[in-house]
Amino acid sequence: MVDAVVVGAGPNGLAAAVTLARAGLSVEVVERNETIGGGARTSELTLPGFLHDVCSAVHPMALQSEFFRAFRMEERIELRLPEVQYGHPLDGGRAGIAYRDIDRTADALGIDGRAFRQLMAPLARHADEVSDFATDALLHVPRHPITVARFGLRALEQGSRAWNARFRGEVAPAMLTGVAAHSIQRVPSLATAAAALSLGVYAHARGWPVPIGGSQAIVDALAADLVAHGGTIETGREVHSLADLTPAKAVFFDTSVPGMLRIAGDQLPAPKRGALRRFRFGNAAAKVDFALSEPVPWTNAELRRSGTVHIGGTRGQIAEAEAAVAAGRHADRPYVLGSEPTVVDPSRAPEGKHVFWAYAHVPAGSDVDQQEAITRQIERFAPGFRDTILATSSRTAVEMEQYNPNYVGGDIAAGAATFWQLVKRPVISSDPWRMGGGMYLASESAAPGPGVHGMAGWHAAKSALRHTYGLPVDVDLAPRS
Repeated sequence: MVDAVVVGAGPNGLAAAVTLARAGLSVEVVERNETIGGGARTSELTLPGFLHDVCSAVHPMALQSEFFRAFRMEERIELRLPEVQYGHPLDGGRAGIAYRDIDRTADALGIDGRAFRQLMAPLARHADEVSDFATDALLHVPRHPITVARFGLRALEQGSRAWNARFRGEVAPAMLTGVAAHSIQRVPSLATAAAALSLGVYAHARGWPVPIGGSQAIVDALAADLVAHGGTIETGREVHSLADLTPAKAVFFDTSVPGMLRIAGDQLPAPKRGALRRFRFGNAAAKVDFALSEPVPWTNAELRRSGTVHIGGTRGQIAEAEAAVAAGRHADRPYVLGSEPTVVDPSRAPEGKHVFWAYAHVPAGSDVDQQEAITRQIERFAPGFRDTILATSSRTAVEMEQYNPNYVGGDIAAGAATFWQLVKRPVISSDPWRMGGGMYLASESAAPGPGVHGMAGWHAAKSALRHTYGLPVDVDLAPRS
């Protein structure tokens, strides 16, 4: 018997494993793929020497996550900030540019600069307080009620049809909508407004860093710490039931909700099984990776210094595209999330060459290749982009799920990130990671939801330390010589 078994070696599963091992427990991690990482893998997908992030690329939570700060991730790997945290091109060469400095950002927005500053600056000054409540179960007494109230009032505004009331131009609202659309839902809504505000605030606080060498560096750092503290990792091992696992005092699932139900079966308490069966998944992403002969030739030169680019046009155009996907249709001009990590990390490609990462929102279960639609959208704001393409690798939503079963139907959020399902992620509880019977859900399907932040795994581990092991939850995660 071991103290803990973790099923799945993504960032959340490894965060749980590291926390438990640091508490002195014996930990075994099993992973179905031949490599660890889940949504944070890096691989040569197109040509030799071109390193592409298979799923996630830019990490707004890498410096903001309380777990990563306790783990001191920035001391273990290099996380480099681009000069422009994110950009948003519009027709005619215009663009919204989000610098880390919120005043510089607002000053460049002209007519709407003051309104943008008034919306975002009070939250950016308290970014750690924003992330404190945004990365916990929503059913808990907030430690910073004033910040939560400010956030809530702004979310009500930006999540309703009043979202344009404070703006007079197109650029500032388009910028906010580009961030809101990360959640792959109709806009506006409370959930998309919360995404726009929280992720937007992090851009102006600690920034949206790019891991040097690729997202794999994050999981490799976690794995190295786990092994250094006695944990083990076994790859290439499919788990069909609890009987396939080493007997353990607790089992942690870095899997989708259906994956946990399939493996645990009737060993889960009946009330939890019923609640988990009501868990719903959202729409999907289809991804294309590009090997390029030169940087993306954005019409607006400032975008060439951006780590992330939100491609979709005006607020109205993005809302129209997201509404089409929500209705089960492929948008003619889809919202595209793009990243060019070689802007700050030239090691990802041969000298002078670049990689570009992009995905478009599509209906759940789509088997339609989006390479041409994504290329058209990029070409719209970067004429000549086609001429820079050396090779591509494309995955439909169906193929995204085949790569990572947590992405049911291609849902890279591992569960619809609606407001209600953020409250009950995956169950209504102040401790939504604890499933009973010594089992814990430690994946994006549990609070706080999607993103590479390790918080779900960390919360699950702390819950187990309290309830299963009777140990202190304050575990030192700092690097040791």
